[in-house]
Amino acid sequence: MKLMVQDQAFYRSFFRLTWIIALQNVISFGVNLSDNIMLGGYSESALSGVALANQLQFLLQMLVMGVGEGVVILSSRAWGARDMTTIKRVASIGMRLALALALVLWLAVFLFPHGCLSLFTNEDSVIAEGANYLRIIGFSYLFFAATNLLLASLRSVETVRVGFILSLSTLVINICLNYLLIYGHFGFPAWGVRGSAAATLTARIIELAIVLVYLKRVDRKINFTLRDFFHFDRQTFKQYLNVGSPILMSNALWGLAMAVQSGILGHMGEAAIAANSIATTVFQIVSVVTYASASATAVIIGKTIGAGHPEKIKPYAQTLQVLYLMIGLGTGAVLFLIKDVVLGFYAISPESKALALQFMTVLSITAVGTAYQMPALTGIVRSGGDTRFVLYNDFIFMWLIVLPSAFLCAAVFGLSPLLTFICLKSDQILKCFVAVVKVNRYRWIRTFGSPEPRG
Repeated sequence: MKLMVQDQAFYRSFFRLTWIIALQNVISFGVNLSDNIMLGGYSESALSGVALANQLQFLLQMLVMGVGEGVVILSSRAWGARDMTTIKRVASIGMRLALALALVLWLAVFLFPHGCLSLFTNEDSVIAEGANYLRIIGFSYLFFAATNLLLASLRSVETVRVGFILSLSTLVINICLNYLLIYGHFGFPAWGVRGSAAATLTARIIELAIVLVYLKRVDRKINFTLRDFFHFDRQTFKQYLNVGSPILMSNALWGLAMAVQSGILGHMGEAAIAANSIATTVFQIVSVVTYASASATAVIIGKTIGAGHPEKIKPYAQTLQVLYLMIGLGTGAVLFLIKDVVLGFYAISPESKALALQFMTVLSITAVGTAYQMPALTGIVRSGGDTRFVLYNDFIFMWLIVLPSAFLCAAVFGLSPLLTFICLKSDQILKCFVAVVKVNRYRWIRTFGSPEPRG
């Protein structure tokens, strides 16, 4: 068996999906970057407060992505079999779950903004700014959940361009409104963090409107109607729970872990909060191809199994692993080369800037590990049918190794923010050893309804 597959259609599909999803992601993360840069020029407390508030947004994002990934796995297989009825039923279930999760989180941040933020830091100025942001941005959660669930359904049938259009519109609207509402230009009120929140809320509403118009006027694959989302199929729901609940639990644990990470760094001072926010945001933008490759993989593997071609999965998995490593090396190099240039855009303290530089140097190394193990596990293994393995793996590494050791570094031994940050990101390298063994044993390939693999 050759290391790299010779099927040109495979490469066209992978790179087309990866490219478009990456463009969508870079624009989406560009919204956070524009917030960071503009708020960094407004005040460091505003930047830190919004950074912590966005940890709650990140938790919602992980939960909605978990729901969406379950939708993609089931729907992409249905797409391979051209079973449009199942795709609509899965989308209905996913929409109910996504909106329910968004509603719960919105109630929490609306009713208890100070309490939520006090979990991350004891800096009163940071909590005050973050609470002002949360009271407004929370209203965007329902719009965000609905939009991303619909995009997941479209992605499962290889419709991805609309996501790029949505992200581009969000970026343009957000930047323009940030400029007007944070600083009060052209006669608009200078709302600071509240202006940033209002800008993002407006962009989220317009996003949903665009995707609804697309589904009504343009889409010819799924042909959603409003009635489809009121239909509930008990058998499909049971299948979704079997496949999707481990993904949702895994993403929930990951989102909570990121919140705990921010809490650990947040109690090490405002400089650590600002540096982590900057480094993480830049890393997300540079790593868009990594995350896009995982999404593209899920669609390709799911569609291939659904179309009845399981013999293609092994050579596809071998080729994908090589592509992941190439993406990782490129990502790490880009992050290392641009880190000084990016920091020049921030008006922050010298201490925060020096710490952000150190954090980005660490991430330029761990990016290689992330680019391999994340798509290998969440793209190949999950879409191949073993949706529980990533849940177990993430729980062990994050909750039993990384977070306890980082807490000891920060709270018990009093080590520096840099050493604590290294500890927090160490799992991105360690998981590679697990991913190599898991993927190349091929015991994750199965059809739903068959016994759980032991590998």
